[in-house]
Amino acid sequence: MEELLYDVPGYDGVLNAPLLLIQVTRLRCGGFILTHRINHAMSDGTGLAQFLTAVGEMARGAQFLSVSPVWKRELLSARNPPQVTCVHREYEQIPDIPLGDDLVYKPFFFGSTELAALRRHLPPHLKSSSTFEILTAVIWRARTIALRIHPDDEVRVRIYFNARHKFKNPPLPPGYYGNAIATPNIISTANNLVRNGLDYALELVKGVKNGVDEEYMKSLADFMVLNGKPRYTRANTFSVSDVSRLNLNMLDFGWGPPVQGGPARGWLGGPTPGYGSFYLASKNSKGERGILVPIYLPYLAMERFEKEIDGFLSDLGLEHTIPSPRSCVSNGSHLTMINNGAIYA
Repeated sequence: MEELLYDVPGYDGVLNAPLLLIQVTRLRCGGFILTHRINHAMSDGTGLAQFLTAVGEMARGAQFLSVSPVWKRELLSARNPPQVTCVHREYEQIPDIPLGDDLVYKPFFFGSTELAALRRHLPPHLKSSSTFEILTAVIWRARTIALRIHPDDEVRVRIYFNARHKFKNPPLPPGYYGNAIATPNIISTANNLVRNGLDYALELVKGVKNGVDEEYMKSLADFMVLNGKPRYTRANTFSVSDVSRLNLNMLDFGWGPPVQGGPARGWLGGPTPGYGSFYLASKNSKGERGILVPIYLPYLAMERFEKEIDGFLSDLGLEHTIPSPRSCVSNGSHLTMINNGAIYA
């Protein structure tokens, strides 16, 4: 990745770092790679997709953008005076617990057949849960089992999701491209998560996700002002973010859609893998569309994790399907796309 995007010194943080960095690499075959890094103080994934879509529209000669950009950052400013009305445990300052140095990587693919198999393990009132909610519950529980965390320890999953629709008074206008993500933590003891069924984990995920409202987001802004932008806790925490619906693999800069589009590294939650995963749009070796979840775990823990996932699928004679190589995302730190036999992003 160093050849595809210059690693600017000091760009590993948010403050005092460049707001946007773009590099285009031309290939001998005529294709090209477009890579870039954004500063999350400026934008989130939804805003990034809006920006790149606008660049594509201008490159194709559009006179007007389909969605006009809106600044309006003051809509998410802290209140005066700040009023922290919600609990924000995602910022508890707990010492990190390292995963070790023997991490191995495996991608896990979930298409319509695999998701149907997962839903078979749910009671009727939970079968209509979203794909994001089900995958998060399954992966959180399987990872906790795989790592053999002490039963009395707390384990967490941090979910990143677009909270634009949570704002009602006033609503965020269409075209707002700033950072409007919520990152609540879902917390359980390892014992409760492991001993109870999948429905327990799923109920926790749904409860916390649905509990994020406008007051929560305003309280979060106030909390950040009062506490000086603290770092997230990573102790026994796994982060997930669904970027499969951002349509980054449908961008068109004048050469048609890319062969591959999305984050160039499959993890989030820190500078090293193992603390979180993106949910990525992908295809398996049969050409079936679905979601790819890159997982990094210590070697023995990966064997246990794989056993847990396959246990959910085995009643239908399934095993997790490795995606086709063209659909895998490399371990970089930037957005990459590939176009029509050549690389283009």
